[in-house]
Amino acid sequence: MARNHDKEHDDVSRRHALECMIWAGTGVLWTVAGGVPKSWSLLDAAQAATMPDTFSFLQISDSHVGFDKPANPNALGTLKEAIDKVKALPAKPAFMIHTGDISHLSKASQFDDADQIIGSTGLDVHYVPGEHDILDEGQGTAYLERYGKIAKGAGWYSFDQNGVHFIGLVNVQNLKAGGLGALGAQQLAWLADDVKGLSASTPIVVFAHIPLWAVYPAWGWGTDDAAQALDSLKRFGSVTVLNGHIHQLMQKVEGNVTFHTAMSTAFPQPAPGTAPSPGPMKVPAEKLRSVLGITNVAYAQGKERLAITDTPLASG
Repeated sequence: MARNHDKEHDDVSRRHALECMIWAGTGVLWTVAGGVPKSWSLLDAAQAATMPDTFSFLQISDSHVGFDKPANPNALGTLKEAIDKVKALPAKPAFMIHTGDISHLSKASQFDDADQIIGSTGLDVHYVPGEHDILDEGQGTAYLERYGKIAKGAGWYSFDQNGVHFIGLVNVQNLKAGGLGALGAQQLAWLADDVKGLSASTPIVVFAHIPLWAVYPAWGWGTDDAAQALDSLKRFGSVTVLNGHIHQLMQKVEGNVTFHTAMSTAFPQPAPGTAPSPGPMKVPAEKLRSVLGITNVAYAQGKERLAITDTPLASG
């Protein structure tokens, strides 16, 4: 992926980002059938459950447990509302992924609170860290002790489910304020080795915290060496990349790769370039739950592109 930082490129990126943005929450149910992705709104979940050879999984992101500023004085409460949505689904998903910033300050009590609420679903949960999860003195030791015991390096790993290969990446180590994420040489080498034995027809789902495409480099919303990671995946016919970090729903299709960023369960952030800087954005109290939610992912046979729908916490 090109990373041209001149003004013209930034202007184009900004216009594209604004055109792609959907401000309605972060709830999409993904299902997998025949190795091809499809998404459903929560209201369509019953229909998804009736499809043959289909499985679904959930994505939640940016819980920021411990955050209590005016943008959302009760981030733990809105996480619970999101998990209540999950538990109310008519069809039980196969598992859930969390794309980082579980906690706000990497405190044990914040991880404990998140674990209690998320664990109430009874689902297996696959995590990757956000930058807010590695603020402890060990720069991620607390996160790894809880969520990365079988992971490599700073927390990357892969697993297979129903013929789909899932890859959890870490791009928040050594992150400078406003700087781009990075994967690093060790992780990139691991990724190349991880996929080298797979058939090109294997569907790939990658999940990480910071987007793997240049959403808005001026705010650090992108990953510096993402192009090298995507080069290892270019031979695969179906690649889906799921991220968090920017607290808003955006999507992009580039060749065989579909990129999707999820909203937060805690608070929204401004659209790229519409504020002096990123950060918690205060909205009227009655609007908050319309810009928070869960992501529900469906893979359905015969669909080549990822269709994004979302369900905010404010919905029935």
